[in-house]
Amino acid sequence: MNLKVINGDITTLSVDAIVNAAKPSLLGGTGVDGAIHRAAGRALTETCSLLGGCEVGEAKATPGFLLPAKWIIHTVGPRWKGGKMGEPLLLASCYRNSLKVAEDIGAKTIAFPAISTGVYGYPIEPATKIAVETVKSAVTMVDEVIFVCFTSNVLSVYQRELDKCK
Repeated sequence: MNLKVINGDITTLSVDAIVNAAKPSLLGGTGVDGAIHRAAGRALTETCSLLGGCEVGEAKATPGFLLPAKWIIHTVGPRWKGGKMGEPLLLASCYRNSLKVAEDIGAKTIAFPAISTGVYGYPIEPATKIAVETVKSAVTMVDEVIFVCFTSNVLSVYQRELDKCK
């Protein structure tokens, strides 16, 4: 599996699937979640309203609607509470379960945001380590994983972590 990191807007990528760092309701929010909902159009919210929400660490797929990506995989990351409430395991589950859903829908290329590092407050360094290690160790039919960073600071943290894997 090829792993890479880019600085950009996940809603503009022509990949099989993008991952949405969603709220448990799946009905849109702020940050990446809000951007994906705005770019995908009203049909996304209508479809998500039929899914019954999503538990932390789990993942569910919807079509990409108006996005260049064919699919959106919605996963709910943990809120940071100091790291003693199972956050690392839950965050790793987001990546593992998103890859499983990607495989189930036949996605060969997938793009991830930095799950839980925005309004959910997960510190970027440990979140990045979990993301890269979990994806790198996954047994999957996905060919390419792109970590999409919204800022150059996050990009540099991801790049350092990926460089350790070489």
